[in-house]
Amino acid sequence: MAHRTARGEYQRLTERLNRFPQGAPPSDLLYAILKMLFTEREAGLVGQLPVRPFTAARASRVWKLPLAQTIGILEELAGRAILLDIEQPDGERVFVLPPPMAGFFEFSMMRIRDDVDQKVLGELFYQYLNVEEDFVKALFTDGETQLGRVFVQEAALPVDNGIVDEGLQVLDYERASEVISSASSRAVGVCYCRHKMEHVGTACDAPRNICMTFNDTASSLAKYGFAREVDVAEGLDLLAEAQEANLVQFGENIQQQVNFICNCCGCCCEAMIAARRFAFMDPIHTSNWLPAVDAEKCNGCIRCVDACPVEAMSLTSANDPHHPRRKQAKLDENLCLGCGVCVRNCRRDAIRMVPRPERVITPVDSAQRAVLMAIERGKLQNLIFDNNALASHRMMATVLGVILKAPPVKQALASKQLQSLYVNRVLARQK
Repeated sequence: MAHRTARGEYQRLTERLNRFPQGAPPSDLLYAILKMLFTEREAGLVGQLPVRPFTAARASRVWKLPLAQTIGILEELAGRAILLDIEQPDGERVFVLPPPMAGFFEFSMMRIRDDVDQKVLGELFYQYLNVEEDFVKALFTDGETQLGRVFVQEAALPVDNGIVDEGLQVLDYERASEVISSASSRAVGVCYCRHKMEHVGTACDAPRNICMTFNDTASSLAKYGFAREVDVAEGLDLLAEAQEANLVQFGENIQQQVNFICNCCGCCCEAMIAARRFAFMDPIHTSNWLPAVDAEKCNGCIRCVDACPVEAMSLTSANDPHHPRRKQAKLDENLCLGCGVCVRNCRRDAIRMVPRPERVITPVDSAQRAVLMAIERGKLQNLIFDNNALASHRMMATVLGVILKAPPVKQALASKQLQSLYVNRVLARQK
């Protein structure tokens, strides 16, 4: 009976995690991971927390515990990077449970620690994410709006500051350097992916201390020692180091207040592995650029093929009657992320970046992305109704604002999910 009770608390936590637009499919492996990261009591408590950021006073009411005891528990969880501890501009302190990814799964491996067996944890993560695949499929392939996007490497862009003949300009939010420069806080930790792969014996030799977080996430992780705070100059130096190592900048899929940029290799990182495995499902939002190969300049040296993290470049016959064995690079646009790594590796200036035919749409902020993801994944009600209580007017206004700007198909999905007479009436007036 005790075992059933313990399992029940972790089941409650799993149900809480799956209220996020991106959840965590239940399995014995997930249970084992959660058991390493949470005590039974903590699992039961965290399973009751709101989806949205909350104050210690709110948690105290939910848990029916004294405020001082509640604060102690929240700080203990933040100290293990399970919760984020955020000070808002008005000075109010709020906490939030981040999703498993990008969230506390990764944070648990972002520093070397001895309070958990990271070898066992890394092996469990590998089995859950890389062998079972249900989690990665749910994270990267459910719905049109995805968690992350690729940043084009600015050194690969046309020399005229990104402005090309078609009049398309690379915008500030598309530049990793701008995210680093404009963040209110920035911090660096150990790369979760390569750290995990190290424990299963397959890690590459790419830089490790190069996982970047920003703004509130960076402040909380740095406060509790899970990441090292850096200034703008060091952040830009680390970005240059990552690009020299042919790493892809994969960051949060929003325009404002980006909270993370991972520097991804093709062999260890879940995002790049998903891009290869599930390319036909568009698991990652690409940049707005594509490489174009100049057939006259390309000599088939294979450097771009070797550098591409998602195998979008290959060699094909150059169809040169004078040199029948001559090869040249060929791009598969359906696989290409638009990162620009191939351009940086070409020594003959035979590859240049050109605009994609259709511009990729990036959600403005995390609220808009969350609403779109929730609509597409059938979880919109979780954002509006939290702990069986009606959401605040501000939250309802945010959600309805996104819905009213959404295409008719997404409006219909939202209406069906909510089954709300109020929402239906608002949509009817809009039409």
